This record gives sequence, C-alpha cells and structure tokens, in this order.
Amino acid sequence: MIKSALYVKGLTQIKDEPDQKPKILLLGRSNVGKSSFINSLTNRKNLARVSNTPGKTLILNYYLLNDTFYLVDAPGYGYAKRPKFMKDDFIVMLEDYLLNAQYLKFVCLLIDFKVGPTKDDLSTYAFLKSLHLDVIVVATKKDKINKTLQFKQEKIIRAQFDNLQTLYAISNTTKENITKVADAFIQRIEEDAHA
Repeated sequence: MIKSALYVKGLTQIKDEPDQKPKILLLGRSNVGKSSFINSLTNRKNLARVSNTPGKTLILNYYLLNDTFYLVDAPGYGYAKRPKFMKDDFIVMLEDYLLNAQYLKFVCLLIDFKVGPTKDDLSTYAFLKSLHLDVIVVATKKDKINKTLQFKQEKIIRAQFDNLQTLYAISNTTKENITKVADAFIQRIEEDAHA
C-alpha cells in the first residue's frame, strides 16, 4: 500500500536526479492515463496534473512514494502533434535515462486495455527488453470493455508481447487492481533491497 506520496521535482537531465533511492520509470503513450494512474496509485486526486494538451511536457517528474522509492513519470510518447525536434529531444532524454540511471529498478509500461498495444508500445517494450530491463505492463481503462470480453481482450494483449512476465489490467475509475500494482511495486523494491 502507498501510504505517502510527494511530488519532488521535474527535470530534464539525469545528473540533476534526487538522492540514491530506487527508481521506477513510468512510460506510456500520451493520453494512456499516466497522470490518472499516479493519482489512483497514490490515492490522491491531484498529485499528478492531468493535461488538456497531451504531449506538451518534456520533463521527468519525480514522485517520492512511502519515503522509500521514486516513481519517475516520463513524457508520453507517440503524440502526433508534437514537433519533430521535441520528438527527437524526447528520444535523447529517454535513452540517456535508460542507459545511465544508476538506481532504476524496473520500468512500468502503461498501455490502453481497450485499444491494446500500439506499434509504439510494442517497439518501446522491445527496446526495454533489449536493454535487459525488467518491465511490468499495466493496461489502463479496463472498465471501457464489457466484462464478458475482458478475459479474451487480456489474452489478445498478452499474445502481442514477446516473453511478457507481468501484466496488470486496471481501471483508474473503479480502482480495480490498483492495490495489486502498488503491492507489486513495493514488493519488488523490498526484494531488491534485500538482494
């Protein structure tokens, strides 16, 4: 359970990172519901601001959870209206983070349960796996699919990922499986601390 959550800062360069606590990187395409997920996970209404103009932010936002680890929210990818130079800047910033972050424990990749993984989602996942990073996939907006079709949809999603270890289908609206994700985050951080 997430008992405390604090927005610490936003930055563009890894050298300005806060202290040496473990980090979880949160990735996902624009308007997949990352801000809503952060708010659900931390049980706070406005910890992460939901933007009306997706794709505008190009900073890494650091949230300190339970005073023990950071959730690092990266800008959303795949936003068509973002100018090319901003897309390039995003790729450079993300690669720098993934290759040089010393305290990165794993990546949480958010996808849309209803839409399924996009081409961008699958190529991001493949890139993360090529770096031998541990990835948890969280599918948001589960409530947007009829209950009778949810099992089938989850099966379809799983089949599209190569060697998928962990998938959680959640709803930020009904809070389904939010606690499971929070517990998985905490458990992995604790396991790593005792390794």
